[in-house]
Amino acid sequence: MERSSPGVKQEGPSRRDAPRRESALEMVGDTPLVRLEHVTEHLSDEVEVWAKLEFMNPGGSVKDRPARQIILDALEAGDLGDGQTLIDSTSGNTGIAYAMIGAAVGVDVTLVMPENVSPARKHIVRTYGADIIFSDPMEGSDGAIRKVRELVDNDDDDAYFYADQYSNPSNPRAHQLTTAPEIWEQTEGRITHFVTATGTSGTIMGVARGLREFDASIEVIGVQPDDAFHGLEGLKHMPSAIVPDLYDESLLDDVRFVSTDSSWDMADRLAREEGIPVGYSAAANVLEAVRVAEELDEGVVVTIICDHADRYFEE
Repeated sequence: MERSSPGVKQEGPSRRDAPRRESALEMVGDTPLVRLEHVTEHLSDEVEVWAKLEFMNPGGSVKDRPARQIILDALEAGDLGDGQTLIDSTSGNTGIAYAMIGAAVGVDVTLVMPENVSPARKHIVRTYGADIIFSDPMEGSDGAIRKVRELVDNDDDDAYFYADQYSNPSNPRAHQLTTAPEIWEQTEGRITHFVTATGTSGTIMGVARGLREFDASIEVIGVQPDDAFHGLEGLKHMPSAIVPDLYDESLLDDVRFVSTDSSWDMADRLAREEGIPVGYSAAANVLEAVRVAEELDEGVVVTIICDHADRYFEE
């Protein structure tokens, strides 16, 4: 995994090497791992920072993995069926993933979203045929959680299957089974640190468990917004939020806090310097991954690019 020289043409794979998939479900996962070259120029030559491009999933985000696992596990267990509608709260990406996979397997989807999520996310969800119920925009993701719980509590006809991404063990299981082994293989077992932010916390919990099955010495660092009133959509400031049942801080070696402004600045840098336009939560991941790397004399730091910047464009 040597650093390639900028400007030198690299021979890519032939079209014959492109995989063939039987369905959209099989397109989830196996996302690229890309070394960050320019935002890391000040680091030691013995320190590497790599980003896993989860916007290469068919639904455009890291949330395709848990959404697929949640739906497939529920169908297999018989918890979802008989014409039930899957319902859950979401700030956008998980909702898009539910809608896409629901369309692929024939499951109706209803999503509770804060009314101020980006127009792009609303449009994508509706394109897949899902219904949206809006919650109070001032209450963020916690308001959506409270709203969906109210709807489920009043569901006397058992019309809904409540996917509950914040408590469903299939969420971290998806990352333990897929994301962690991919990172281990893509780094050739050289990863020393994994850094990512917490929303549902499914990604970091699942990857932590999965990576430590390969090497218990790998350090896992959680990232959170540094304020309750932040602008990093999808992330949780745990001291002031409804803490997900999935979140287990004992699995983390450290918890770091990032500001909205610094994360937005990193999003600009990634687009302009690396050619990777990302969402603000992904930029927060990279920001802290670089900070962790600055503390090392040698090491391989991996983080997650949750989604693409196009999810945040306004009309």
